[in-house]
Amino acid sequence: MDEPILDSICERLRQKTYIKESKILYHGSVIEKMVFIVRGKMVSTGEDGIRVPLSEGDVCGEELLTWCLEHSSVNRDVKQKRILGQRLLSNRTVECLTNVEAFSLRASDIEEVTSLFARFLRNPRVQGAIRYESPYWRSLGATRIQVAWRYRKKRLNRGDTSQSQSKHSSRS
Repeated sequence: MDEPILDSICERLRQKTYIKESKILYHGSVIEKMVFIVRGKMVSTGEDGIRVPLSEGDVCGEELLTWCLEHSSVNRDVKQKRILGQRLLSNRTVECLTNVEAFSLRASDIEEVTSLFARFLRNPRVQGAIRYESPYWRSLGATRIQVAWRYRKKRLNRGDTSQSQSKHSSRS
């Protein structure tokens, strides 16, 4: 991902803490966010009852990105405009096995990023990577977003610190 895209995503990320035994996604409910796990353990249970463990670096709700690309102006193959209110439904339940620290990205934020970077995201290689790449690359992408967010937060905090120091020194 290019720096402008990472910055745009990082601006919209929210730090979240989910409590043990809370549910992030429910089977049949609307997927409203992607969740990037920083610390803790979750389990994803599919319609077929198969349980998949999730931990640091994993993502849940990632199908939201593909859905947004397919149902937005980014995808030229779609002839109709997206019907307002149409949303993606979950085919699994995701529950916290421990307390979980995570970043979340709301559906509206994903839609905004995909519209801001529509030209880049229209590239067939990019769309293919988003849709078909292995879980390893998705996990690597999630980790890269987490690192970029932390770096951005530190950079912003340093800016706040230097501004407050310059105010104190100008008063002296």
